[in-house]
Amino acid sequence: MMTPEIKTILLAMTPVNELRGTIPFAITMLDLPVLKTFCLAVLGNMIPVFFLLWFWKYLSTKLMKASKRINYFFQWIFKRTYNRFYKKHKVYGDIALILLVAIPLPFTGAWTGTVAAFLFNISYHRALSLISLGVVIAGIIVTLSTMGVVAMIN
Repeated sequence: MMTPEIKTILLAMTPVNELRGTIPFAITMLDLPVLKTFCLAVLGNMIPVFFLLWFWKYLSTKLMKASKRINYFFQWIFKRTYNRFYKKHKVYGDIALILLVAIPLPFTGAWTGTVAAFLFNISYHRALSLISLGVVIAGIIVTLSTMGVVAMIN
């Protein structure tokens, strides 16, 4: 059986959930302490980023050739991310990537941030630092929001 800590890390690694769903779940359902939850969720959310920043180019070129469905998916995600991020990146530069990751809304977050970094040719280390900052900010926002809701319920 997995410990609550491992569940928290693994859940935060998932692309749709990331830390936005993990923090409320870990605090309310797994009964983990707030600071521990925050740290584990940020860690879990960042683990895929290290690999995704390296592998988007490989994954997109190799897998797009392998299957029409995969090609369609990559074309959709790349076009969607490019269209949502282009104007913001042009105006705000690096801050746009931080905000894309930090704002806890659907289809934003670290995974989307890696796609944007790939599409806009942001260097690995620069993208990693910007996405990390965005993840920490998102973690703070979600943790404070969760604590507010929990306090209101209690």
